[in-house]
Amino acid sequence: MASLRRHLAKAGINGFFFLLVATILTAYLFPEWGAGEGERLVDELTYYGVSLIFFFYGAKISPATLKLGLSNWRLHLWIQSTTFLVFPAIILGCYAVFGQANSLFWLGTFYLAALPSTVSSSVVMVSIARGNLPAAIFNASISSLLGVFITPLWMDLFLSASQADFALWDTVGKLVVQIFLPVGLGFLLHRYLGSWVQRQSRPLKYFDQSVILLIVFSAFSQSFGQNMFAGQNVLGLSFWMLALFLVMLGVMFGVGKWLGFSRPDRITVLFCGSKKSLVQGAVMGKVLFPDPVVFGVVLLPIMVYHTLQLLLGSALAERLGTAKTEPT
Repeated sequence: MASLRRHLAKAGINGFFFLLVATILTAYLFPEWGAGEGERLVDELTYYGVSLIFFFYGAKISPATLKLGLSNWRLHLWIQSTTFLVFPAIILGCYAVFGQANSLFWLGTFYLAALPSTVSSSVVMVSIARGNLPAAIFNASISSLLGVFITPLWMDLFLSASQADFALWDTVGKLVVQIFLPVGLGFLLHRYLGSWVQRQSRPLKYFDQSVILLIVFSAFSQSFGQNMFAGQNVLGLSFWMLALFLVMLGVMFGVGKWLGFSRPDRITVLFCGSKKSLVQGAVMGKVLFPDPVVFGVVLLPIMVYHTLQLLLGSALAERLGTAKTEPT
């Protein structure tokens, strides 16, 4: 049990997890704190904070790691296809059968499907489960970069089909300035800053978390203030997110076996292909959904899914890591 708690902490079930819960509760109790001057201050802080997050993320990316990862192209192609094609296709199929037009929860669910994979928790869980760690690092890095372009394209398709207004190229331009250019600049400066960024990983992690908490507070306080969650079935959403996560785990495991991947590669597919990034969901959502009232509701499916992927994913990683025989 003590070992599982340590692994849960490494994967994200730690102080930050409970701070997220406390932030939402604070936004519910004091929604006025996120309005007026408070809203403008938070917007300015998060704008520059997001750019700094991605600058330091770019500085951490090692060119040698990326070059080494290119050799296993078949594995990488499947993981990225799962993240950006299979996941959205499943949600689009469900939407065609069960979807409700102009539903913010369906919008949030599709936004979740269009997001890139998470970085830190995927890598940690692959390591715990004794998977292909270099491949996990490569795919997590590439997924984050691709998401800057692919996620807005998917959202343009979905919102256009829903007859919603979405300025695609204006949005992509903002994401390039705020996210992609800082990543690129950081990557170019890796040889000068890479080792320093690695040494400062703990304070930089706290900085990242502080920015995310500000974004979450701003979005949820606005939504609570406008009573946007009234009449919404949050419990039903939680069951839906649980079913989605289990389906994606099943798809990843089944296709990994069908393609004949080795056990370490199948583990990497299992964790990298089934996860979605709360960090990028929060930071890109600030641009994709400029109305904070709407963004608070859209963000809810991502936060529920994020919680489930940490809890269930960590338990699964622990079990795979201690397994004595290869699963059939």
